[in-house]
Amino acid sequence: MTPAWAQIGNLAAALAFIFALKALSSPKSARLGNRVGATGAIAAVAIIFFSESNLKHLPLILIAVAFGTIIGFTAARRVQMTQMPQMVALFNGVGGGAAMAVAAIEFLSVGASNGFVALFATVFTIVIGSVSFTGSIVTFLKLQELMTSRPVVLPLGRFITIGTALTTLFVSVYLIVSPEIWAMWTLVALSLILGILFVLPVGGADVPIVISLLNAFTGLSVAASGYVLDNVLLLVAGTLVGASGTLLTQLMAKAMGRPLTSTLFGAFTAKASTATGSAVDRPVKSAGPNDIAIMLTYASKVIIVPGYGLAVAQAQQTLRELVDLLITKGVEVEYAIHPVAGRMPGHMNVLLAEADVPYEQLKEMDEINSEFSSASVAVVVGANDVVNPAARTDSTSPIFGMPILNADQAEQVVFMKRSMRPGFAGVENELLFNDKTTLLFGDAKDSLSKVVAAVKTM
Repeated sequence: MTPAWAQIGNLAAALAFIFALKALSSPKSARLGNRVGATGAIAAVAIIFFSESNLKHLPLILIAVAFGTIIGFTAARRVQMTQMPQMVALFNGVGGGAAMAVAAIEFLSVGASNGFVALFATVFTIVIGSVSFTGSIVTFLKLQELMTSRPVVLPLGRFITIGTALTTLFVSVYLIVSPEIWAMWTLVALSLILGILFVLPVGGADVPIVISLLNAFTGLSVAASGYVLDNVLLLVAGTLVGASGTLLTQLMAKAMGRPLTSTLFGAFTAKASTATGSAVDRPVKSAGPNDIAIMLTYASKVIIVPGYGLAVAQAQQTLRELVDLLITKGVEVEYAIHPVAGRMPGHMNVLLAEADVPYEQLKEMDEINSEFSSASVAVVVGANDVVNPAARTDSTSPIFGMPILNADQAEQVVFMKRSMRPGFAGVENELLFNDKTTLLFGDAKDSLSKVVAAVKTM
């Protein structure tokens, strides 16, 4: 029987999780939300140690807690903002894998003695946790560019995926009806393979949606493991993650112009695709920092489109300095934030918050898109796919149907890029070759610093 004080403590921890989730909905309160959520998690772990009188394998548990704490703290301190999506994907996968491992160990310990419902929850946790684990690993590899970000479709891949899914379902039913150890390990293996097959066909443009979906999967697996272990706090935390991840997935799919079913079942219908463009010798118009500075200084309205290149260069502080300079010269400046600019939802918001950019200057896509037609200059800093007109015009493009920022409707477009390399989705951007587009090649921070210096002399 759980002591009354422990039950009250678990309730407080659950409320902390709910508050943290609410606080994360706004950049202003996100930091507080993280702290409250972390405090609730620490309290939940501490309650287990002090409330359980018959806790087995305590030294091993303490070693595992210490090991995980060191890894998590070190990663959080050392991982740069550009690598945050990879870390989220990796840690999310670890969560799913942990839920799967707990369910498997529980099955080996008690088998079917807990009843049908508990056995069903165990099987569910094994499947969903395994899919989340390997799927998140593949997502990490795509984000880290250790493998291609383009869709990977194996020969007969559709049939392999469908066959694996059906076999997984069959073994799941068999395990519930006849709980045997060999069937459990077979289910683990099949589910791990299914997770890989599930994410491989996903292209770079859809990776943010998959991150959200796998996060929901992890939450569901944790909730199910909470039922298996008779732990109310795990049920609450897992349900919160699962529900919020599902809602975020729906919002991301809508923002990307993708039906949610295409993400859920894309692996079963995927077809091989290649990039719609490649590095070819086509004329572009480029200029130096001084020319760009003149263009911006004498503009009436400038809209900044930040992207992953800004994050890579750690140029957010320099960008804010440029914006502040332009504002002092009477130029109206706003930031246009695409839902998936960067590598995950909210990436640009967090990055610009680090530079203390005023929240009122940040405009979401639906709010800012109508203003591009009245802008003198649209400055694209390290972005590509989110301003690619192919999303509107080319039905064969992997990003077709994705809502984009209307940067091409501005009077002039300035593109700050390292090279002519396509974006994460592997699609060449025709806007680069438009007569109204001027390219400034180089590292974003270096280029912005030179433009800032030139603006100061005017």
